[in-house]
Formats: sequence, structure tokens, C-alpha cells
Amino acid sequence: MKNFKTYFRKLVSALFMIILLLASIACDKDLLETVPTTSISSSNAFDTPERIDAQVNALYLSVKSSQFYGGRYTIYQELRGDEFILNKPNVQTGQLTWSHTVNSSTSEVQNLWGNAYASINLIHIFMEGLELNKAKISSELYTHFMAEGKFLRALSYLALVQQYARPYIEDKGASPGLPLRLKAELSVQNNALARVSVAEIYNQILQDLNDAETGLPLTYANAATNTTRAHQNTAIALKTRVYLIQGEYAKVMSEAAKIVPLQAPFQAATGVGHKLEATITDVFLGTYTGNEAIFSLPMSSLDAPGGQNSLAYYFTFNPGNAEYFLNVNGTVSDPVFSSTSTDQRKNLVVIQQGLPWLYKFKVASTYADYIPVIRYAETLLNYAEAAAQTGNLDLATDLLNAVRQRSDPAYNFPSEKIALQGALITTILEERKIELLGEGFRVPDLQRTLQPLPAKAGPAASSPEVAPSESKYIWPISAAELSTNELMVPNP
Repeated sequence: MKNFKTYFRKLVSALFMIILLLASIACDKDLLETVPTTSISSSNAFDTPERIDAQVNALYLSVKSSQFYGGRYTIYQELRGDEFILNKPNVQTGQLTWSHTVNSSTSEVQNLWGNAYASINLIHIFMEGLELNKAKISSELYTHFMAEGKFLRALSYLALVQQYARPYIEDKGASPGLPLRLKAELSVQNNALARVSVAEIYNQILQDLNDAETGLPLTYANAATNTTRAHQNTAIALKTRVYLIQGEYAKVMSEAAKIVPLQAPFQAATGVGHKLEATITDVFLGTYTGNEAIFSLPMSSLDAPGGQNSLAYYFTFNPGNAEYFLNVNGTVSDPVFSSTSTDQRKNLVVIQQGLPWLYKFKVASTYADYIPVIRYAETLLNYAEAAAQTGNLDLATDLLNAVRQRSDPAYNFPSEKIALQGALITTILEERKIELLGEGFRVPDLQRTLQPLPAKAGPAASSPEVAPSESKYIWPISAAELSTNELMVPNP
């Protein structure tokens, strides 16, 4: 009964969230600097472009919930992998996720599912309200706002399908996927919905991203909004990730070519001029809004309780709580991180009490580092991998070098690492591990290539390898969903 009530509240509260989250100031400032919100009647919530724009902000605020993309989703992708070692056993900070012992009733399993679907429901409530009031704004604004909703829906379903369903590459998406909810739910009356296939979920994600690409603006008025609101290049970059997950390498290249030139310097020629920052330090210790940031979730000390992302809390010794240190046998064993390395990325790993800790995220107390959801570096590596897979080794090598030499300009890969196709693909995957360490890519990258989740061990606990054939390779369906959706079936 408790699970039922919790899930029901998440669904019906979405309607009231739109009203309560209407902001009293311009959209770009509101998203970056959380301020007290203004409650206005739902009867006039769509009366002006400003009020509608504020509701779009509410959609972003929902997606950046600490229990969803605002922190925990990233953390879970890392804890289920092998890059972090449990230091302080505590079920409240992911111990069960780290050890692969979650079940349908585990809090993180239910919280991620519930918050993701609550965000999707909020998007649907907004879309339906916008459709009813489209005459109150220009057709351009209508298309723009609808496209932002579709982008966020695609992002939300991508997180869900990767976490709770079998990898697409296993059987081309024939496995059971998720309930594909595309309408607003204001009660549990319509909650009975069977699972569609994994392929159908990916088809919806790509349809939403294609629609978003055509409907989103090329740019916004300032760098802050270009970072924190979706624009055309945001949708394109996410498509390169989706197609890479599907193993559709030619399509990755087609999308990436829209925002990545064929020759260096690699900088997007249309829309926001995305490029790599001069140093990796600028990405994590700068303004957060440079051109490498294709899409980030902004955090603030003024975020509502529970809104802080806690990445620094989990992964740093100080100012964090030293929950998880880096695995000395993992990626940090690469020469990139050695004391004699000239690679700047080694400075993002700090040795304290004889153990390595990740310091990409280091804002104290409020733990309000921005969360990098899509970086240009990832897009370059997506493109490089797809180019290598399709036999364009020269382009793949150039893209790989762009990422490596940003942090170590004098470095040249040994010929044995890049001369042959297989070796080059392996090297690109290794570079992904180095460049994207701690950003939530470890388990998705393992799953899209059907690799086991590696065994890991530390002084506090150990966890065995998880083979792709095992049920715990993915998460179980939330017990709350199983109790409220009579057509839902659990994962095997």
C-alpha cells in the first residue's frame, strides 16, 4: 500500500508541479539561479509566452531531480561498473547498487523509475495544455516549446530503457521494453499498460529527437541558455549516442557530420559553435557554459531540498563524504594518470590517504556542480568509434587525436594502437573510459557491447562479475509499477 501511494502521488503531483514551478523571471536566469517560484492559477497558466516558457523550465527542473538525471542516474551507472570501490558500506548511498543486490523494492530501483515517469508525465501534461492553447502564441514558439518537451521525453526514455530493459544490440530490440506512455495521466485509472519492445522504445526516442531537431532553435541569446536548454545541436548529439547504442554506425556518422567537420579544427559550423575547451580544467572548473557543453543540468545552492546532485559527496574524500574511491586496477591504472604523465586529466584524480579519488565534481556542501549530460568530447568519440567500425581509420584517428591531444598536445599513439581496425576500436574505447570517467558512461558502454559487468573488490566489500546472460545485468522493474499496473510483467 505504501508503494502504491508513493507511485500514485508521483503521477498526480505532476499536474500541480506545473502550477507551482512557474517562475517569476526570464527562463535562462531561472534555470541557472533557482529563486522562489510564483504560484498562479492553472486557468491562466498558458495565457502568455512568458508563462508557457516558465512551464518549460519546470520540465527541466523535473528531469534534474536528484533521483533522476540530477545526480543519481550518473552515480548508478558508475557504481554498477568497476571504476569505483565501496569505501563506506551504506544502503542509503548505493551499496546494493554497487554489489548488484537490488530488488524490485530497493529504494533506488523505485525512485529512478518513479521520478523518470513522473517527468515524462509532466511533459505530457505540458504538451496537452500547450496544444489546447496554441492560438495564444506564435507557431514558431509552439513548435519550439513542443520540441523541448520531445527532447526531454527522449532523454528520459533513454535512461529508462538502458536501466530496466535488455540491451538493444542483444537481439535488435526484440526483448520486452517499457510501458510507452505518451499521454498525460492524472489518476491511476489508465495506468494499466503493457510493455512494448525495446525496439519500439528506441523508435520513439529517435522520432522525438528527429522532431526536436527540426523544431528547436539553432541558438539562444547567451552561452548559459545554450548550455542548459536544448537546441538543434543538442538533439543531433544525442542521436549520435542513441545510434551508437544500436550499433548503427553509418547513422552515427551521418548525424555527427552535421556538427563535426571532417578536418581539424573540429568545431561545429552551424548553430552553437561547439568545440573542445582549451583544457579539460575549463570543462569542470570553469563557468560550465563553454562551447564543449552541449547540454548540462545546472545546479545551485538554492535548489530545493534533495535537488543537489551529490556527485562530489559520493566521489571525493574532501569536501565529500568519501563514499567511493577509484579502483586502482581500473582506468586510473592507465599511464595517463601516472605521476610522470603530461596529460592534464591526471589532475582530476587526487590521492588522499593513499587512495585515488575523482575530482571532476568538487563543489562543497551544496554539491552543486553542473552535470555534463552531453559533451562535445563524447560526440567526437562517438564519431571516431563509428568511423573506425565502418573502415574510415584516418578520420577515426584524427578524431581520437583531437580528444587525446587536447589534454596532452605532445602525445602520439603508438602505431600498434591505431594502425589496424581492431586495435583502433579498442584504443577509442579506452579513450572513452579515460575522458568520460565518472560521467555515467561506464555501464552503458559495457552493455551496448554486451560485455560483463566486471568483478571488483575493496577493503569493505567485493562484488562478482555479472555476465550479460544474468538477470541482474539490468535492473528489475519497480515494485511500485508492478503493484499499480496490472498489465506489467517483471524482468525474468
